[in-house]
Order: sequence, then C-alpha cells, then structure tokens
Amino acid sequence: MFDKIWDQHVVKEIPGGRQVIYIDQHFIHEVTSPQAFAGMRKRGINVFRKRKTLATADHNVPTLNQNQPIKEPLSKKQVDTLIQNCKDFDVELYGLGHERQGIVHVIGPELGLTKPGKTIVCGDSHTSTHGAFGAIAFGIGTSQVEQVLSTQCLILQKPKRMLINVNGELSKGTTAKDIILYIISKMTVGGCTGFFVEYAGDTIERLSMEARMTVCNMSIEMGARGGLIAPDQITYNYLKGRVFSPDEKEFNKAISYWESLKTDANAEFDKVINIDATDIEPMITYGTNPGMGIKITEAIPHINSDSFSKSLSYMNFNPGENMIGKQIQNVFIGSCTNARIEDLREVAKFIKGKQKSLQVKAMIVPGSKQVELQARQEGLDKIFKQAGFELREAGCSACLSMNEDKIPSGEYCVSTSNRNFEGRQGPGARTILVSPLMAAAAAIEGKIVDVRKYLN
Repeated sequence: MFDKIWDQHVVKEIPGGRQVIYIDQHFIHEVTSPQAFAGMRKRGINVFRKRKTLATADHNVPTLNQNQPIKEPLSKKQVDTLIQNCKDFDVELYGLGHERQGIVHVIGPELGLTKPGKTIVCGDSHTSTHGAFGAIAFGIGTSQVEQVLSTQCLILQKPKRMLINVNGELSKGTTAKDIILYIISKMTVGGCTGFFVEYAGDTIERLSMEARMTVCNMSIEMGARGGLIAPDQITYNYLKGRVFSPDEKEFNKAISYWESLKTDANAEFDKVINIDATDIEPMITYGTNPGMGIKITEAIPHINSDSFSKSLSYMNFNPGENMIGKQIQNVFIGSCTNARIEDLREVAKFIKGKQKSLQVKAMIVPGSKQVELQARQEGLDKIFKQAGFELREAGCSACLSMNEDKIPSGEYCVSTSNRNFEGRQGPGARTILVSPLMAAAAAIEGKIVDVRKYLN
C-alpha cells in the first residue's frame, strides 16, 4: 500500500536516490508556519496551490473564554501572525471563533479532507494520524513547510517498509491507546527509525476510525516516519457525507480507487512484527518517553543506565514499584491522540453517576469545535459537570506547555496525550500516559488504578 501511494506521487527522480513527491494536502498552524511565510516574503513568491493548504489555530489557543483576547503575549503573537499570514497569502484559516476550528489532526479527518491514497503533510510530528485512512501522512520541518507552500512538492528519501500485525481479541478495558503504547514499549522510541509502518491484522480491522487514528497518531513515538492502515468499509462509512468528501455520485468511483490501494497478498516488507492482542493490557508510562511503558499489573523494571535513573528521578518513581495506588493531582483528557467524540463518550459512560476525587483537577478538552458541539448536543457536558470534570473549549491545551493550560511543577498529570518528556506539560510537570478510560478512573479515585476492576 505504501509503495502504491508513494509511486503515484513521484514527480521526478533526482541524484542521490531522492525523489520529488507531490503533496495532495498541506495543513498548517501557528507554530511552524511563521518562518515559512517569512521566507516566502523574502523571496517575493506566492503560495503555489492555495486551495491545497488549510490553516487552523490550535497549539497556542486558550481553552476558556475563546471569545476574548489571548492573554499570553507569545501565544497571542503567534496566533495573530497566522491570521495576518493567511490574509496576506490568501490561505483559508479556521481560526478562533470559526465553527471548524480545532486541533489540526482532528479537523482534517472530521471534515473529509483526509482521504485514502493522499499524501498529507503538516509542520507537526503527529501528522501520522491521517494515515489511519490509508494515506501517506507525516510531519515536516519549517523549511519543508516553505517548500510545500512554494511548490506543492517535497524532496524526500523513500522510507523502508514495516508491517506490524496485531491479531486476537482485546481484553475488557483495553483500547487502541493501549495497543500503541504496548507496541512502542516493545519497539522502543527508536525501533522504527527509517520505516513507514503499516498496521494490519484482525485486531486493527475491528477498530473504529477514531481508534485507528489513535494508533497511527503515535507511530512517530517509536521513530517511524509515519503509520497507515488499509481503507475498508469502516473508512468509507466514516467519510461518507463529510464536508469535503466526494458527493454521492462520485463516492462509489472513489471507493473503487481506494480499494486498489490495499497491500497485495504477496507484498514484501523490510521488516515484519507480529503482536498477540491477548497479551495487551491497559498500559501506563512510568518514565519520560513513551517507550517507558508497562502493563498496569507490572512493576517498573530495573535497568542499569544513567538515562533511566535520571528519568525515574524526575518522575520520583523507583524500580520494582507498581504504579497502582500512586497519588495524582491532575487528569488531562484531550490532544490529537484522544480528543474525539468517541473518547468523550467513553469517559462520560464510565464516570456517569460517579464523583471525581477532590484532590484532582480534571480537564476534558475536545479536539475541535465540532466535537465540542456534539458533546453538548449529546448531553455529555452535563455528565462531566455532575462528576466534577471541567469541559473546556477546543485546542491542544495541556498536551504541551505552549498555552495557559500548564501543569504545576512537581505535580503528576495522568494524560491521554502522546508525549511525556520532562516539562512537556509545564516546567517540572510529571506526565503519565494512559487511555481515556484509565484517565477517567484515576480522576475518580485520585490515584492510579486498574480500570478493569471498575467494569462490569
């Protein structure tokens, strides 16, 4: 599948084994685009194909009182700069106040801009999310953002191909987030460097589109260039009727093409990994990278290295300890990994009729204005409020410390995000990565628990 899509987008071969690749869809936000636009101004050139680029504000936006001016000076400057750049270069922007605003990797799929067979880039590492639709999607650097704006192409070295098969039934309380945290714990944060990963197997095939996005989202956390999943009827059902999806007349024609993208039975990969889904349990991280993860029933391992000791010292954990029972102060449910409507529904179902621990601050941040609206229409906001959770407005929020939603130094945050390095959620903050279900259970109890004990 990767070869089929890649080869269809080769514009020309260039010396050194590199290729010029055409890019179908370019997403930009306020963090990695200013320097690119500055370069365009300096060279006196315009955006080559304006309708192939879509901008949104997400990293720096507040998640309270979005109708008011942004308070943080740097955040305000970045968002204001994006507004001006999009105006000057005639690029469509879904900024604050727009009904389609949200996290870039949430709005692309929900609007139907993300489709099978596309090449998709953004100046953001978690662009791999879009690969869930059978697309080649990956993050790029600022200089490459300028390349795409200028030419709608990139000069690239073709990655190697890896197949990760996941087969078997997941146990109760085990989710897509646990699948990818388990895979990363086995592959380590550098185990897929140089590869583009295709996820396959009956476990993957049974996942919803939103769950597939969670898996592909974190491909980058094990060093992969990106991850993708073959499109199928679940994909087509999700895309049908969305704003930028083909109309009814063209949809069946599109499906015929999308079906042709699937990997052939005799296809060869550079590396194949097989995972038994029955071995996966609810996962939790204990260190300062996503590869430092264990099953909730396991103890923190003993590893003799300075970096490992430094990581545990930062987190104030010890080898041999079990994570269950650890007291926490914050819960963050959101990010481009787990801020879609299914995630919010799952949390609401679990916490309905329960009360959050008084010692925990629990934030739920939808990934887009559409998700936020849908949650309110379904009455999820009332369930959150009754349980003591705070439903905020759309944005990246406490996934990263670029906005007002920072975690205080020294405090623990059980997070549904994708990264847990030192200071990710604020200077001195300690991040523990889990699924939305595990996060909800921790908020209720005020400590880390095995969510399966609370499920009927």
